[in-house]
Amino acid sequence: MKDFIIIGNKAVSGGKISLNDLPGSAGRMDVLCRCVTAALFISFGMRRDVNVWLILKGGPEPEKIVRFCGETMRSLNPDERSSGSLIQKALMIEANDTEKQSTPGVFVRHGDLTRLLDKFTEENRPLFYLKEDGEDILELIRTDAAALENGVYILGDNQGVFEEDEKTIENAGASKISIGPISLLSSQCVTLILNALDRTAANE
Repeated sequence: MKDFIIIGNKAVSGGKISLNDLPGSAGRMDVLCRCVTAALFISFGMRRDVNVWLILKGGPEPEKIVRFCGETMRSLNPDERSSGSLIQKALMIEANDTEKQSTPGVFVRHGDLTRLLDKFTEENRPLFYLKEDGEDILELIRTDAAALENGVYILGDNQGVFEEDEKTIENAGASKISIGPISLLSSQCVTLILNALDRTAANE
């Protein structure tokens, strides 16, 4: 299983989302939607061994986590409006600390980055924080490909990861990894990570 955590610094956690203005009124929700597409879709199919966790920090309600589960996903198309619509439906149900399913394969609950990383730490999952000055993922594949295949990958949105969240990530013991020296779009990072893992699996 591979998990991607995308931190939406301004992504709204409540209210009605305008599908015609995901970048503006929804707090750059378009970035998160593109990450969902990059993580789950392949040509003529879907990755069933991937979860995408969207952390919505932009208010007006308490922080929420929306999870897209590739294993059980239904009614998702590879465009921003489709994933945006499913996020909107998730935000319309009454959330609490227990994960609730809003539509097949989409779940929502109250929560923040600390609680989510605690969950993965308890499961002994390896945590990887995408950072330009981290260890090259290609080098890590040569030494510990199994950890990457079962990894939890943490990325920011268009604003990156703020200092407070960086401290949380460091305290959780995440390893810094890099896919190159140049800052890329979050969705591009997701694509390149999965491509590296695909190529490794094909050569085994």
